[in-house]
Amino acid sequence: MNIYKTSEIAAIIGIHHNTVRLYEELELIPRPKRQPNGYRVFTDFHVEQFQLARLAFQVEVLQNGLRKKIIQMLKLSATGNFETALAFTHEYLKQVRQERDNAEEAIYIVEQVLSGVHENTYFLRRKEVSEYLNISMDTLRNWEMNGLLTIKRKQNGYRVYTNEDIQRLKIIRSLRCANYSLEAILRMLRHLSKNPNADIKTVLNTPKSDEDIIAVCDKLITSLSAAENNAQKMICKLEKMKAKFL
Repeated sequence: MNIYKTSEIAAIIGIHHNTVRLYEELELIPRPKRQPNGYRVFTDFHVEQFQLARLAFQVEVLQNGLRKKIIQMLKLSATGNFETALAFTHEYLKQVRQERDNAEEAIYIVEQVLSGVHENTYFLRRKEVSEYLNISMDTLRNWEMNGLLTIKRKQNGYRVYTNEDIQRLKIIRSLRCANYSLEAILRMLRHLSKNPNADIKTVLNTPKSDEDIIAVCDKLITSLSAAENNAQKMICKLEKMKAKFL
């Protein structure tokens, strides 16, 4: 098996030598052995693991623990536990696809609302809505405070949510699960109220110059598709490493 110095690893992977040490500190690579003079000795396994790590970090997907799952996968691979690392990556891929489905679902719900599809009228109180949609009451309050929806009150002061409110909440929930910012959601809802024929994806993915919206939130569907492709590459890489080093 070939051996490499820190500088050689940095050159092969295309990273700074300090990044090599950082990956070691974070346990993203196996701890290299040391020569009598203290210099680190890296192997072909390290090269492959560095390549896997670089591949894993190509696409930044932070929501709902996806980033943590990738880091855990790398730590497992670094120990040679490729089976569990593969299981984590398959779970990551499944979640990425679910997040993308959430984003697509939100678009579908909006289109249904605009087409005039309505459910039977019903009224729910906040606690009932929280349980029905699996959304905390604090989250509901936050969305209302940020102007995403306005809930009517009965004479006794209790809020009552209609079927239209539920539809709107489903839209907001799906987009928040897909990690759209509150600003992006509010912009979409306001834009659609002015122009029902607007292309929803275009509205979501086109931030205004005066809004501070992170690009990954506004282009989530595109980034998740890239993450899915990236995850499939990681699975192939792990399979090759498993065959080579076990």
